[in-house]
Amino acid sequence: MPAHDLKLLIDAAHAAGDIARKYFRANPETWDKSDNQGPVTEADLAVDRMLHSELLQAQPDYGWLSEETEDTAARLTCPRVFIIDPIDGTRAFIAGEETFAHSLAIAQNGEIITAVVHLPMKNLTYSATKGGGAFLNGKPINASTAKDIASARILITRPTLKPELWPGGVPDLSPNFRPSLAYRMCLAADGSFDGMLTLRDTWEWDVAAGDLIAREAGATVTTRENLPARYNNATPLLAGMIAASKLLHPQFINRL
Repeated sequence: MPAHDLKLLIDAAHAAGDIARKYFRANPETWDKSDNQGPVTEADLAVDRMLHSELLQAQPDYGWLSEETEDTAARLTCPRVFIIDPIDGTRAFIAGEETFAHSLAIAQNGEIITAVVHLPMKNLTYSATKGGGAFLNGKPINASTAKDIASARILITRPTLKPELWPGGVPDLSPNFRPSLAYRMCLAADGSFDGMLTLRDTWEWDVAAGDLIAREAGATVTTRENLPARYNNATPLLAGMIAASKLLHPQFINRL
């Protein structure tokens, strides 16, 4: 039911935005997670509770994987699974920056089939269904067709350009950054940038929705190992993420 599920995710993402706005720039209570996993706020938890209730009420047979819910093995037996980041870019949210996002996806047998990334403070809603194209606020979007690394605009952090990570030669790129991985992937999807790279191991909930949106927009999307990402893994970590135009992507892989 991709059409029904897409509306479900869009409505839930907007409801998440309504909650986040109440806490934004309002000094929300904040904690540091264990194992250096970064901060979490009362807004993250409030959004997570709402999404868990609303989405599983609508689709009780789906599994659940969220950054802010204690994980269990129950999801591994579910053909379809919600993969959720209640607030992607929590540090930006705490700092009062508008580039945080709500990232909602559905995986079916390891593949993302429905995805929404919503930035409430920017009034941006990216969406996609498998085989149905990618959209921003209801209008089709297309990824860049750039083919020259030297002039490419890539979302990448300075540490990702360390020479030891690029045995085939460090690409000559100027770092560009957005705190939300989901938003970075969407900016590669809508052509604002020619691609994005993160070579660190990456949590599924950070990139699940952006993966489908970028692919449906025409970008090539793989892990740093040049493999399509598979989702709902027992340990929900992926080997980085590269989303770039079809001509740029193989050039990055060759240098890696």
